[in-house]
Amino acid sequence: MSLATASTPRAGKATAVKVLVVDDSAVVRGLTRRFLEENPNIDVVATASNGQNAVEAVKKHDLDVIVLDIEMPVMDGLTAIPLILAEKPRLKIVMSSTLSKANASVSLKALSAGASDYVTKPTSGSSIQGSDEFKRDLITKVLTLGGAGEAANAVLVRRPGTKMSVAMPILKPGAPISLRKPSIVSPRAIAIGSSTGGPQALDVVFDGLDKTLPQPILVTQHMPATFTQILADHIARDTGRTVSEATDGQPVKPGEIYIAPGDYHMVIEGRGDALTIRLMQTERENYCRPSVDPMLRSLVEIYGPALLTVILTGMGHDGLAGCQLVVENGGTVIGQDETSSVVWGMPGAVAAAGVCAAVKPLDLIAQTVNSFAKGGQL
Repeated sequence: MSLATASTPRAGKATAVKVLVVDDSAVVRGLTRRFLEENPNIDVVATASNGQNAVEAVKKHDLDVIVLDIEMPVMDGLTAIPLILAEKPRLKIVMSSTLSKANASVSLKALSAGASDYVTKPTSGSSIQGSDEFKRDLITKVLTLGGAGEAANAVLVRRPGTKMSVAMPILKPGAPISLRKPSIVSPRAIAIGSSTGGPQALDVVFDGLDKTLPQPILVTQHMPATFTQILADHIARDTGRTVSEATDGQPVKPGEIYIAPGDYHMVIEGRGDALTIRLMQTERENYCRPSVDPMLRSLVEIYGPALLTVILTGMGHDGLAGCQLVVENGGTVIGQDETSSVVWGMPGAVAAAGVCAAVKPLDLIAQTVNSFAKGGQL
């Protein structure tokens, strides 16, 4: 039988994140299930070997998150997504695939079709078994998308003008947000940071941005290698703009968009019109490489108060320390609001820290950036 259901939920699992694991490999299904259930806040209630059986399982079980393979017989993951969401539109889907150009392309299509995030799995069951990074990534995303991750964690916020950090919880729903005045200087560069839900959010933002904006736009989206090149190609196709996965030594030109490549921090060096991109494989920051913080630190050095930063949907708090520096140096930060975010981690952290000049729904961010980048109001 291709659909396997967990016998009886373990004691204390009533409030756990309920998960369906879908993969055509019995070994991978078993290992994925074992990894997830090592966490007491996760309960794998069923497994399935193809997309068709996944759809049937969705009808039978109360679920929060599905970990869904891409390549499967009978029905693949991409085909299954709209059928799953037709049954239960609020379900969160995490795509699981090996890292290849074809799978990266399909994963981005899956995100556009309604998947929330993805994990890249090693190429075999034996390599998965020894992959601590895959395990950590999988558990973190399942907990966060299932509602058990972000809310329980405070973030460390560095007090402006000091080296001290204080614990600050993510804002509770409906809590007031303290806004600061934007820079009095028009921006000469735009920086964007994003993670979970970011590819979809970037689509919306770039679709609405004025193509005549003269500012270079630098983007750090948490993605592995291969994915970032496909993301750059996708944005270039959709917008007709010059978009590139950044390369080391590449000059920064007005109006162009640069995407930090997977597994490299992207920073900017130089002065005046002689600015170049540098790629670094220094230590991960906030468990990420690329990370938003190194990008922002380098941009603050160059642009000071003339830097506009946008923090979009994403888990964790990458970009928070960088945004503190942005506002300490007179720059401006815009955050995505909670309702329109897939995960209100990164934008929630900057909102809670009081560094935002505006917190806007996704469909108004491009309009806000257009206005401010042309010397208008937020």
